[in-house]
Amino acid sequence: MNILMIDTSGPACGVAIMADGRLVYEAELTHKQTHSQRVMPMVDAALQMSDMTLEDMDVLGAVVGPGSFTGVRIGVSTVKALAHAAGKPCVAVDALEALAANVTAFDGVVCPILDARAQQVYGAMFKDGKRVLEDVVEKLALFLDRVEATGEAALFLGDGAPGFEAAIRERLGDKAHFVKPQHNGLRAGSACAVAKERLEKGEAALDYITLLPLYLRAPQAERERAAREGAQHG
Repeated sequence: MNILMIDTSGPACGVAIMADGRLVYEAELTHKQTHSQRVMPMVDAALQMSDMTLEDMDVLGAVVGPGSFTGVRIGVSTVKALAHAAGKPCVAVDALEALAANVTAFDGVVCPILDARAQQVYGAMFKDGKRVLEDVVEKLALFLDRVEATGEAALFLGDGAPGFEAAIRERLGDKAHFVKPQHNGLRAGSACAVAKERLEKGEAALDYITLLPLYLRAPQAERERAAREGAQHG
């Protein structure tokens, strides 16, 4: 199975290629230029370095969020356009699930968290590679209530982990564990592995029309507009 994966959901723009089930190319770039300027040159470089073309791909994948609203839209739109042009199916990968795939073994719950601002996190929980909590967006304290209720050790990772580490340790004590800093970033290669596993288990691929971003809440601009309209009608 050949998979091209694109991730623009966070600060880094990532591209990976899996060929015959093996990760053969992975690159990420964090740069002052926007993802929209970088993603297609990175895709072109990935295909060239792998000596492959879009036609060689069985499926094209996108990390669909949660994450940066603008970033997610760029990645999803890019994959939709490529899939439409090449006549290829698509696969959507959840950012939190891909983050959890960075962890190969842990005796407890794996808790990927992304900073959603305003003391909120995007979070989920996994145990032994299986999801035990669907994606949520909520105050950190509420998410830690869920973690604490498991009674298990918890491993935190993601861009929300370093900033909230002190608060998490204060709440969970020695049950709180953290990955090394280099494992806090979402890897396009991990997203490839998630896609491969799901497709091999029989999950149907999507067509480019049904590949959509995963938003757990409305973008800030929409929330602000709704608040203004509510104030006007109040």
